[in-house]
Amino acid sequence: MNGSEQRRAPRKQPDYSVTVTDTITGHPLGHLGNLSSNGMLLIGQRVPRSEAVYQVSLALPRRDGATTTLEVGIQEQWHEPAATPGQTWAGYRIIAIGNADATQLDHWLQHA
Repeated sequence: MNGSEQRRAPRKQPDYSVTVTDTITGHPLGHLGNLSSNGMLLIGQRVPRSEAVYQVSLALPRRDGATTTLEVGIQEQWHEPAATPGQTWAGYRIIAIGNADATQLDHWLQHA
């Protein structure tokens, strides 16, 4: 781990495409690059505002074939152009999550 590493929790990459949707506008904010108990990396076509706060939802597939939909509040921490033209990588910190969603997220991180 290098000195600039600021992650507090290990991140897990999904094995499938997960769209993260802005629940206020109903528009996709991006696709999930990785997820942890306290943050996520999104790959999107829009550049987020610095330190912007979003209410988002994402559906995480479970082993039994069903999905678990989580709603969380996130805040932009950084963003940069992705290797693919027209795409942006953005790191977000989870700033609000309900107890039931936090339990589902922890379960997904441990078992998916």
